[in-house]
Amino acid sequence: MTDVRVLVVDDQQLVRDGIASLLSIQPGIEVVGTAAGGEEALQRAADLTPDVVLMDVRMPGLDGVEATRALRRAHPSCRVVMLTTFDDDQYVALALRAGADGYLLKDLGAAELADAVRLAHRGVAQLDPSVARRLATARPADTPTDLTTRELEILRLVATGATNREIAARMFLSEGTVKNHVSRILTRLGLRDRTQAAVYARDNGLLAP
Repeated sequence: MTDVRVLVVDDQQLVRDGIASLLSIQPGIEVVGTAAGGEEALQRAADLTPDVVLMDVRMPGLDGVEATRALRRAHPSCRVVMLTTFDDDQYVALALRAGADGYLLKDLGAAELADAVRLAHRGVAQLDPSVARRLATARPADTPTDLTTRELEILRLVATGATNREIAARMFLSEGTVKNHVSRILTRLGLRDRTQAAVYARDNGLLAP
């Protein structure tokens, strides 16, 4: 298999170089470049065509959220994972709505970060465990009329980070049936992926306390 091409974006040079150095020695990962801010990230992405961009959230000039939005418009196939120290619900929501494929904190180990990059390249949306736990504590609200009871239950489980296989085992369904339900949920709610589904569930108070 071809190595996953990664662009690292962070305004702090020591952090940026450290992440790039750690990732470059992980199997299946090729760090094709780094950028010190959002504007440079867009330029470098156009030149280097990375598969995955690791993007800091708060940076001078064009911040990570706006850079992600612009990057996803210009390069729809490129995955963007926010990698930050800011464990803040507002940043999480803004980043995911901008098109980020995940939100992770910088306390990951090198091997964990490499795994996250590989998963992002495969289209697997990811949330830091602390973020996912907070999403799971949201207060319940009114039920959307366009989802069935079963779809709501599946949406709640998706929002906790459960895989299709885990949901299938818990609900005594086939994995294929769960996959079909998830696809219908995303279509009915106008969502792009499982990460946006988690944000939708949080914002609409659909998760059990």
